[in-house]
Amino acid sequence: MILAGGAGSRFWPLSTPERPKQLLPLATQDPLLVDAVRRLTPLVPPERILVITGEALADTVRGAVPELPPNNVIGEPRAAGTGPAIAWAAAEIERRDADDPTMLCVHADWAIGQPAAFRDTLGRAAATAERHAALVTVGIVPTRPDPGFGYIQLGEHVNGAHRVARFVEKPDRATAERMVADGYLWNSGIFVWRTAIFLAEVDAHAREIAPALRSAALGDIAAFFTAVTPVSVDHGVLERSHNVLVVPGDFAWDDVGTWAALRRVRARDAAGNATTGDVHPVQTRDCVVYAEEQTVVLYGVADLVVVARDGITVVTTVERAADLKSMLDALPQRVRDRR
Repeated sequence: MILAGGAGSRFWPLSTPERPKQLLPLATQDPLLVDAVRRLTPLVPPERILVITGEALADTVRGAVPELPPNNVIGEPRAAGTGPAIAWAAAEIERRDADDPTMLCVHADWAIGQPAAFRDTLGRAAATAERHAALVTVGIVPTRPDPGFGYIQLGEHVNGAHRVARFVEKPDRATAERMVADGYLWNSGIFVWRTAIFLAEVDAHAREIAPALRSAALGDIAAFFTAVTPVSVDHGVLERSHNVLVVPGDFAWDDVGTWAALRRVRARDAAGNATTGDVHPVQTRDCVVYAEEQTVVLYGVADLVVVARDGITVVTTVERAADLKSMLDALPQRVRDRR
């Protein structure tokens, strides 16, 4: 299953409720969701790939990935976090496949530099989940001490995997540096498990979701999402379970979470600029520039993010690009709501 919800407000003004970041060509020339499906199809055929998105986006998503059967795109009646979304998908998979299926959970908004290694890691994680009847997550070998990611502390070694000693929410930079030095992994949000094992763990630990599992088993999506309390799968299930393993992964993974991430995932020119559209950097270095249907010229600047779309131009620094939600809150409604 591919999680493809969320508004992606950190990519304003390019990202809008009608065209959120998962439907934008940010990491490559194709939308992030299209990239995600193509990465998976050598491992999982299209008829066995589900996409979970917002109800209002379901038809748009079907148009973006026509290779998937239409009923494989599932629209949530309301946003309730990754816990209910994954629980609903697990129940849906069980209804479609009664032969003790194993599910892979990924997100649409990632860049993967080594897709073959990514698929190999998913295969190892699936084998681990089946062998040990465990919940398995893939922890990314860090390339830098990034405070924007969660971390996983490794516990006991178990046949190519490790018990999860603990999950750590986004730390400050000094703590991230210590964690990387101590061998922690990034918490990627890649999960693999047999559906029956996961749903049993939900029933045992996720009080926010468990009372609604009967509705999920009956296929009543409206009743299910009405009854659940929003919660992430990390907090609702994984942090409460004692049956979680982590498999290390190293395949040039990146979470495309802010404009600054494009400097890591897109091709750059000799001066380190990552540009899209009609962009002309002169004596300019290490900038991220996205121009849609207009021309942008930069001269003598560095470490900027410039986004120009439909009469709106946003200029900030690479360092402050993660704060666009705060910026949006400070803008007049008439500016925020421009499409």
